[in-house]
Amino acid sequence: MTKDELLQRLTDIEWDDFECKAALDKMPEDVWETVSAFSNTSGGWVVFGIRQHGKRFEVQGVNNGEKTESDFLNNLRNGQKFNFKIFPRSQKYEIDGKLILAFFVPSSAVKPIYFGNPVNTFIRSGSSDRRANEMEIAAMMRDQAFGSKSEMVIQGTSIADLNPSSLDSYRNYLRGFNPGLPFNDFDNETFCDRVGVTVDGELTYGGLLMLGKADVVRRYVPNFWIDYIEIPGTSYSDASVRYTYRMPELDNIWECYNVIYQRLRIYADNPYQANPDGNASENESRLYALREGLVNLCSHSDYFSPAHPTIRVFTDRIMFQNPGKFMIDPNDVTQRLQSLPRNPTIIRLFRHAKISDNGGYGIDKMLLWKELTGKNVLFKTDLLLTEVTFYRQDYNGTVPSLSPVNVPSSSPAVSSLAKICPQFNATQLEKAEKILEYLKSKNGSITDLMEISGEKNKNRLRQKILYPLIGAELIEPTIKDTPNSPKQSYTLTEKAKALNLK
Repeated sequence: MTKDELLQRLTDIEWDDFECKAALDKMPEDVWETVSAFSNTSGGWVVFGIRQHGKRFEVQGVNNGEKTESDFLNNLRNGQKFNFKIFPRSQKYEIDGKLILAFFVPSSAVKPIYFGNPVNTFIRSGSSDRRANEMEIAAMMRDQAFGSKSEMVIQGTSIADLNPSSLDSYRNYLRGFNPGLPFNDFDNETFCDRVGVTVDGELTYGGLLMLGKADVVRRYVPNFWIDYIEIPGTSYSDASVRYTYRMPELDNIWECYNVIYQRLRIYADNPYQANPDGNASENESRLYALREGLVNLCSHSDYFSPAHPTIRVFTDRIMFQNPGKFMIDPNDVTQRLQSLPRNPTIIRLFRHAKISDNGGYGIDKMLLWKELTGKNVLFKTDLLLTEVTFYRQDYNGTVPSLSPVNVPSSSPAVSSLAKICPQFNATQLEKAEKILEYLKSKNGSITDLMEISGEKNKNRLRQKILYPLIGAELIEPTIKDTPNSPKQSYTLTEKAKALNLK
């Protein structure tokens, strides 16, 4: 910070990385709170010799600058005042003949930083220091395992605890989109060891979260849930109905990713080619930007937080919110080569599938949205939550009344189902109609529904047809606790019966 920059800051109202302290004859006692706050957030400047009166600053200077500087630095560097050593950068200025001391306190790589005991943990909130609450301290402690928690092995587990349908689906995807991957021809056990799903036969947390069975996932990660909601308004309060679609709870990240990605296709154009998942080969589309936001959420969520990742689609914006903070300033990340994923195993599995091209946050790819739509992408992060918001290009300032389930019973069948499940193409729509017609008379197993619809691939039937119908509350599984049970069958809901879909 130059002298001119210091003077400029004194003319501004408030800074979240700049704090002035009167230190005319001695070091101010409340400086330790500021040191803790800057260490626990994004770092900042502590300036001695300037007294603040409301929004006005008075240059007083420091009388015994050498002693004040020495006392301050020694307290931070000797490891006795704080739980970890802190190494600030110091500068001296002369303003109106008065000595000013400035110290840059960096963001600590180890958090929380506190003096005395953990109760004295502070964070920066706007232009002031605030004592961290228990949830924020716990989040900082979890972040000490950043990049390693998902690599940890869960003793006593094996690939038998994976959802076999998810594993097959993932491996089939790799064969289609990354045929050159050397692990493709290995048996499941060897494959899982090579890609990090297992280590010496036991599951990692990342592998379990990505491909595990529902009951096993929730045994070791009790709060696992990715919530996807479509709301017909700019807020919950102005929505005509509470929501028009809500994704059912699914087993793992891979199952959630596939359903959510197909829903996002509704809100972004994308050049279509008949690839295995309907994704275009040219990754310069609006859908590509949203996909990067989805991968970012799946890969960087703190799955051990009491909160859970949520995607909310409003009429004016699409919000990705996940527990955990960006470990890199999102405003700076495009200028840095550093890659710091919270869950390396998960991002690696997405990279093997060529769904994500890097191990970082993909912010530059999300910003394609602004280039293609002219609408902003906003990033917000704190100790507990991260939000990425894509403002929709199709919003015209009004709130449409969206009630896709309220279709007149006299409407033609194709028109009714097409309104309820607009993501279906013509072929998928035809298959879904056959399934709904069949389920009017009796329940159907996955084998029955494959035969009725003419779909040859079990996983594709689930992902492309059954999950959207479940999400639209037209069908439901008879065994809800184990969606992919071999004994699973599907039945028509009362809502579907009332719609009289033909």
